[in-house]
Amino acid sequence: MTDAPEEDVPVEEEVRFDEASPVTGASRIEAAYTSEDTGQASIAKSGASGQVFTQTYLPWTGTLNPRWARNWAVYRHHMLGLVRSGHRPWPLLVRIYLVLVLLGSVGDIFPVLLGSLFGDGLGEVFMVSRDSLYAHVLGFFPRNVLYYPVVTALIVGTMISEDRLNGTSALYFSRPITRFDYVAMKYLAAASILFILCVFTLLVYYTVEVLAMGRGWAWIVDTFPLLLGAAAAGMLLVITYTSLGLAMSSVSTNGFFPAIGLLALVLGSKSVAFIVALIFEQDALYLLSPYDALANVGQALVGTESNYDIPWTWSLVSVVVMNVLSLYLLANRVASMEVTRE
Repeated sequence: MTDAPEEDVPVEEEVRFDEASPVTGASRIEAAYTSEDTGQASIAKSGASGQVFTQTYLPWTGTLNPRWARNWAVYRHHMLGLVRSGHRPWPLLVRIYLVLVLLGSVGDIFPVLLGSLFGDGLGEVFMVSRDSLYAHVLGFFPRNVLYYPVVTALIVGTMISEDRLNGTSALYFSRPITRFDYVAMKYLAAASILFILCVFTLLVYYTVEVLAMGRGWAWIVDTFPLLLGAAAAGMLLVITYTSLGLAMSSVSTNGFFPAIGLLALVLGSKSVAFIVALIFEQDALYLLSPYDALANVGQALVGTESNYDIPWTWSLVSVVVMNVLSLYLLANRVASMEVTRE
């Protein structure tokens, strides 16, 4: 038996529809069914008609913005939302709290200005020194109780979890934005706000004293290494708090859990470590507390008197491990985000 020659089936041309030629064609729909008894397929011919649509997906052939422009769009979406509409709508209470924290962070300059007007004795306690520079970035109250941890919790609480909840990740990843750029710009936006409140205000505080008190070059040479040490400690705080906060935000679909989790981790671990050290005279838990690990390293960088019996190098290793684990968790969770609503 020879096979029947195959008939040439005409290939239909690609059909494109636009406003000039809308889809208006109609065709009879035929359904094929089979019976288990006969093993033959039959065609059910009916008078029903239906619309036939042709969907053709074509690749984008236009010119894309450069990578930096796409990243800048993600970054400004969060940053400019604090002061302008049309970007991420930050709640009014969050904006008010950020303004209050900014005023509190630069509060050191007011005694310095008064001291420059009425004499050094008035603002001597607040003048630039090892202790004042350390207290500006790592002072426990009010800065690391009411300022920096709370601000970080408010900022990063919904930064990624909101995308998982509302499916906003589909808007990001359906465009030529890599997951690395997505995480990097979110990280940079959160770290920038914390940097302004912590490190930038430190530089303003130092500059105001130089100008207001008329400090000479000899004084600047003596105190500038202290400023660099305090700025390095502040940068460690910014990086660590941002890493911990975004890691918690990536594992949740609401903004409440990451915010409360970060505050519980920073303040709760500090309280537990202090109680254990007070009762059992054991300082090992200070290595598990983000604040105490940062404080121990910061005291070594600034050169002020240490409050801890454990070596500051151990605390530095603890800070590095915290950041590595947080970034690893963040990267894995963002890698699992699909280009769909989850």
